[in-house]
Amino acid sequence: MSENTQKDRVSGNDLTGAVISEMLGKNFERLPDLIRKLFLYGPFYLAGNGALAGLISNSLFRRGLNVSQAAISSSLPMAMMPFLTTFALYNGTVSGPLLSGDLNCPTCALIRGALVGVVGGGLYPILLALPVNFGLACRYNTAPMPEKGNMLRYWMDLSKPVLRKMRAVILLQAVFGTYLASRHFDTYTKLAELTFDPKEEEIKE
Repeated sequence: MSENTQKDRVSGNDLTGAVISEMLGKNFERLPDLIRKLFLYGPFYLAGNGALAGLISNSLFRRGLNVSQAAISSSLPMAMMPFLTTFALYNGTVSGPLLSGDLNCPTCALIRGALVGVVGGGLYPILLALPVNFGLACRYNTAPMPEKGNMLRYWMDLSKPVLRKMRAVILLQAVFGTYLASRHFDTYTKLAELTFDPKEEEIKE
């Protein structure tokens, strides 16, 4: 395909999603190094915060249930699962759609980033830590167990103080997820200008 034909297709909005994604991917390497690194490695920091939230949640539930056994075996999944989940969610809902040209709404990108931070890096670690440590408490008899029919109330009463202590972490994840999505959308905007503007030769930091 000649250059003139490609420009005509861009101006006529006739490009398919696959072609747009390929064009954006090729021009991504032309962006400044700092911008590319933030786009590629930013989700790792958000996921790392999710792993930290998992460890904090695990510690709080262990204290609430007086669990002292299996510290390492319970901490490893509580760090790895939130990390992997948050990273996959962010790439699947923000980074991936931006780089493929499927996410063109800045508000939508910010909302997605905030939700990934809150759900994947905040609430999910708490919900994961509860059954893990409840199972350990049952196994080692470290705390009185609820009677039949009171399980839901018992879990809610156990989770309330943890949620109160984790509010700052959840808020931090929401703010960081929003900020990261904002920076990534700015990167997408520059990448779109570089890709679809014939007069745009390079992007400066």
